[in-house]
Amino acid sequence: MSRMSWAEARAGYLLISPAALLFLIFIAIPFGAALVLSFFNWDILTPATFAGFGNYQTLFADNRVHSALFNTFVFTVSTVVLHIVLGLLLALAVNRVVGRWLKYFLRTAYFFPALVSWAAVALLWRYALDPEFGFVNYYLRGLGIDPPNWLVDTTWALPSLVAIDLWKTLGYTFVILLAGLQTVPQHLLEAAKVDGAGPLRRFWNVTVPMLSPTLLFATIITFIGALQIFEPMYIMTKGGPDNRTLSMVQEIYYNAFRDFEMGYACALAVVLSLIIMAITLLQLRLSRMWVTYER
Repeated sequence: MSRMSWAEARAGYLLISPAALLFLIFIAIPFGAALVLSFFNWDILTPATFAGFGNYQTLFADNRVHSALFNTFVFTVSTVVLHIVLGLLLALAVNRVVGRWLKYFLRTAYFFPALVSWAAVALLWRYALDPEFGFVNYYLRGLGIDPPNWLVDTTWALPSLVAIDLWKTLGYTFVILLAGLQTVPQHLLEAAKVDGAGPLRRFWNVTVPMLSPTLLFATIITFIGALQIFEPMYIMTKGGPDNRTLSMVQEIYYNAFRDFEMGYACALAVVLSLIIMAITLLQLRLSRMWVTYER
């Protein structure tokens, strides 16, 4: 290897070293420690005892874990679909606004809920959804509809949390997709218009392919965030009613810090990490079929 190649390689290693160090400290080492602890029974206070695959056997037979996995997947799929569809519609609408100050206002207004803490959001929506004096049920009764007790009803508790999470976090997806829309080359849209393509065809044949890398990024981070959902379930419903809103991260928290079953909690964390990695790799693999990169 020439002297120039060595210099370029050394510069490359120096540039990636901060990210590699952070990955090692905050992801690789904790995951390795959790993987090792998942083969032990440990309550923090007494020495750990080797359990082999005992924690994993218990995990796969645990009905609470089955409920948590099911709720997490339902929440994740619902959230990702709504985020991508509504985020794209909002981004398309705001991108067409002509006034600069109105565009700034709309971007700020849609992103503002993302800046509010989950504790404040939970208090706000618990009040709004209160069966006695919440304004949601007040207006539904005014329309002649008999409303449910949203956070206690086994049918409506999880959809209510999906809606609340959407209200708080849609701004992230909206901002990402809006930024992606503003990078679509205008000369391609103008050329398609000159060739007689209508708005729908220009959107499908030009905007969507050019936006596809941004859509992939938004889909992946929304999937990862939704699979790790914890705050709304813990603060608003505690996983109830009847475990209908229990999430995987919530179950990990309860086992680790309420029941002090660290080994079992680590086994749950390892399984959730493997699920997230598998889904992310599958998305990247499938992206070759629909993502277009401009050359």
